[in-house]
Amino acid sequence: MELTPDRLVRQLGEGTLHPAYLIAGPEPLRVLEAADAVRAQARAQGYAEREVFDVDGRGFDWTELDATLRAPSLFASRRVVEVRMPGARPGKDGAAVIAGFCQQPPEDVLLLVTGGEWSRKHGGKWSEAIGRIGCVVIAWAVKPHELPGWIEQRLRNRGIAADRDAVELLSERVEGNLLAAAQEVDKLALLADEERLDAPRMQALVADAARFDVFRLIDAALNGEPAQASRMLAGLRAEGLVVPALMGMVVMELQRAAALARTGERGGNLAAEFRAQRVWQAKEAVFRRALQRHGAGRWEQFLAEAGRIDRMAKGRAAGDPWQALERLLLAVADRRALPMLA
Repeated sequence: MELTPDRLVRQLGEGTLHPAYLIAGPEPLRVLEAADAVRAQARAQGYAEREVFDVDGRGFDWTELDATLRAPSLFASRRVVEVRMPGARPGKDGAAVIAGFCQQPPEDVLLLVTGGEWSRKHGGKWSEAIGRIGCVVIAWAVKPHELPGWIEQRLRNRGIAADRDAVELLSERVEGNLLAAAQEVDKLALLADEERLDAPRMQALVADAARFDVFRLIDAALNGEPAQASRMLAGLRAEGLVVPALMGMVVMELQRAAALARTGERGGNLAAEFRAQRVWQAKEAVFRRALQRHGAGRWEQFLAEAGRIDRMAKGRAAGDPWQALERLLLAVADRRALPMLA
C-alpha cells in the first residue's frame, strides 16, 4: 500500500507493523521522521537489533545484505535491517535482493528502505514488492500554500495555540524549509506560555538568530536555490550583519563539501565521510545535490574565493565583499553563475 507520512504515523500509532517499508522523497525531514516512527514502533514490538547498510553507488555489495536478511538473529528474537539509498535506486542486483526478501519475509526481520529522492523512474518491481507486503511512503515537499497548515498542525501537536497571522509570520520566516520550521516550533515549545500566540508575540519569540539564519543561507546555496540565497543574504545585510561574521560558517560548509567531493571522486565511502564531517542525515540530501553540480576541483576554487572575500571584508584586498559573497553563493547554487567568479 502507498501512504503519506502522516497516514503512516497514524497507522503505526494503532500498533500496525508490516514486514517492509520504503520511505523516500525530496523532503529530508519528513523521510527522517517517518523512518523514526517505524523504528519506534519496531522497538515497542520487540525488534531489539538494528543493522544499517549505506548504499553508496555501484560499489555496494548486495550479497552481504542478502546474507544478512537470510541469517537468523543472534542476540534477539527480532531485528530491523535498514537500507539507506540516497538515490533510491538499487540497481539490478539490489532490486533482486529486495524483491527476493519480499517473496518470503522472515518473521523475525523488518526491512526499512529509505531514500532521498523519488520519481516514477525510481520505482520498479522491487518497490512494488515492498508495497504488496508493507508500505511505500513518499515524502513529497510541502507546497507553499500547504506550509501554514503544516506548521499549525505541528504547533498543535506540541500544545501551542497560535492565530492565523502568527502562523503566517512563521511560515514567511522559514521560507519553505521544514527543518527550520521544526526547529522554530521546538524553540517555541520551550519559550511560549499557555496563552494563544498572536503575530507580535510570535515575532518576539522567533526574533532572528544570526547563526541560525546563516546556516539557512548556506543551505539555500547548496540546495541549488540561487534566488532564495540572494534574498536571504540581502536580509542579513539589512539587519546589520557584517561579512566577517558570515565567513566562518560559509568556509566551514564549503570545506565539508570539498571533503565529500574528494571522497566521492576517489571512490571512497561517502557515507562514512558524511559521518566524519558530522553532517546530519536530514541534511545529506542537500549536500548530495550540491556535489552533483560541482566536482572536487570546483569546491577548492570556491574555498579560495571565500578566502579572498574574507580578505576584502578585513580591508586586505580590493573589492566589495558583499557583492563578491553574493556571486560566490550564486555560483554554488547554479553552474550558470560560475562566470561571475572570473
